[in-house]
Amino acid sequence: MRIYNTLTRKKEEFIPREPGKVAIYVCGPTTYNYIHLGNARPIVVFDTIRRYLKYKEFNVLYVQNFTDIDDKIINRAREEGDDPLALAERYVNEYFKDADALNVLRADIHPKVSGHIPEIIALVEALVDKGFAYLVDGDVYYNVRKFAGYGKLSGRTLEDMQAGARVEVDHRKNDPMDFALWKSAKPGEPAWDSPWGKGRPGWHIECSAMALKYLGINFDIHGGGFDLIFPHHENEIAQTEAVTGQPFARYWVHNGFITVNQEKMSKSLGNFFLVRDILSKFPPEVVRFYLLSTHYRSPLDFDDEKLTASLKGLERIKTCLRLLDEALAGRESTGAAPPDPALAVRLGEIRGEFERAMDDDFNTALAIGTLFDLAREVNSYLSAGDFPNPAERLAALQKARQTFIDFNGVLGIFKTGARGEILLDGDGAGNESLVGDLIDLIIEIRQTARKNKDWPTADRIRDRLKTLGIVLEDTPGGVRWKKQ
Repeated sequence: MRIYNTLTRKKEEFIPREPGKVAIYVCGPTTYNYIHLGNARPIVVFDTIRRYLKYKEFNVLYVQNFTDIDDKIINRAREEGDDPLALAERYVNEYFKDADALNVLRADIHPKVSGHIPEIIALVEALVDKGFAYLVDGDVYYNVRKFAGYGKLSGRTLEDMQAGARVEVDHRKNDPMDFALWKSAKPGEPAWDSPWGKGRPGWHIECSAMALKYLGINFDIHGGGFDLIFPHHENEIAQTEAVTGQPFARYWVHNGFITVNQEKMSKSLGNFFLVRDILSKFPPEVVRFYLLSTHYRSPLDFDDEKLTASLKGLERIKTCLRLLDEALAGRESTGAAPPDPALAVRLGEIRGEFERAMDDDFNTALAIGTLFDLAREVNSYLSAGDFPNPAERLAALQKARQTFIDFNGVLGIFKTGARGEILLDGDGAGNESLVGDLIDLIIEIRQTARKNKDWPTADRIRDRLKTLGIVLEDTPGGVRWKKQ
């Protein structure tokens, strides 16, 4: 397995800190609003990376934080007349609703800044004691020129950063690029006691403190969006390694931006699309499929047409899964017969292609391509006609279904049931399932009309469903439906 490391700017063989174990820290959202699609991309990307590492039988410890103390939260709370911590908690809950819809597994640990003030204060104290930080009127700043490796992640010099950055002017700082580790209390803001007086953490120190607490030094993968390389992750490296004297993380992994008309999607530009608004128009599995259809390091330009194309592509896979389920319905293998080699050999080849794609820097675009290959092979096999050995055919089809289940376990496109089965129409409790039940009822009514030779009614139902984007197919095995 090879991973692109932002720190070294090349793909490297993945060698974890401990054999068989992987420790991952991913920077989560600042909880002052609903998440938009740009926020969703790293959430889905690193969920998929985690899933694949588990598929490869690593014992994965996955940590994703919530920033629940921040200037944006305080400003939003002031606008709404709310308590900042209460507002942040409300949007944490809203985050989980969107993440659950996108089939994102919960992290092993979801730490919040507000729950780790002692660890943050201890880390700031260590930086002050070592001479890497200084106190000014109750604020504590990190002295970037004290850390010789500053800029190694972003590849820029301090002079380049200072010339290109919009740095808040504060003449109390030794250098314009110095950043706050601790901010003195202001009226109406959350504050905690510290050796420097009441105050709250700066942005960057939180992730260093929480990653060190749960994962220790030199853990395996630190992830986040491309926009976090500088200043957030650059500052994390500086403050952490100044204290430990050792590498903070072994592999730095960053996903590319989602763009709108080639411009980065962001709240500040006003060109963002909330996940829940998109989910009101497209099923969640389509959104996840779209997010994984491009390599995670590449930019992904957003428009409705691309989501519509993803919906159509995903429907081809769903059609294959439905046909496969129909072929297997009510049939149980005794396990005695080997799978028909005509299909089993191709299943093995496709699994190898899937793993090679994911082993090459988690290339989900190529991995999804193998999912289509799998669907084509299964469709061809199902339409091949007579089979001399029904037991071998049944074993081959069950192997095919398990291959779909295993690939989906990595990509997470479809939710799964208690027995590991793929749920094609949501989780059984949502709108998608209700729509499916209603369409089945309409098909029953149409079938009754056909039985009674009421052809005008039967044709009207079929034509009306087609105008709504539902196509009926009359087959020898019964009526099937699919979305256009």
